[in-house]
Amino acid sequence: MAPLARVAAYKVYWKMGRFGSDILAGMEQAILDRVDVLSLSLGSGSVPYYRDTIAIGAFAAMEKGISVSCSTGNSGLTKSTLTNVAPWIMTVGAGTLDRDFPAYATLGNGQKFTGVLLYSGREMG
Repeated sequence: MAPLARVAAYKVYWKMGRFGSDILAGMEQAILDRVDVLSLSLGSGSVPYYRDTIAIGAFAAMEKGISVSCSTGNSGLTKSTLTNVAPWIMTVGAGTLDRDFPAYATLGNGQKFTGVLLYSGREMG
């Protein structure tokens, strides 16, 4: 965790779809804003790097010292379903876990909520 971190969000998806030019524009603005980390949860199929909008923008960010993290865009267990595989991108995939970590919260008015929590330290009150 970074307690002093700030989050900047850039809109690159629209009702009519997404366009490579918008993705690059968002990444370029993040670079100009001097972000420290770029995290993208989007992908667009497996294509050569010179046609991969995210790889191109991520390379520009990497050249400026910005770490780039992307989702794999996993579409299944077949060949070429992972995206964002350029070596200058940290690619993160989803997984499954065969356990549950229930957590319970009770509000001052007695209302109870059930959720999930991985924190195992002291109670936070």
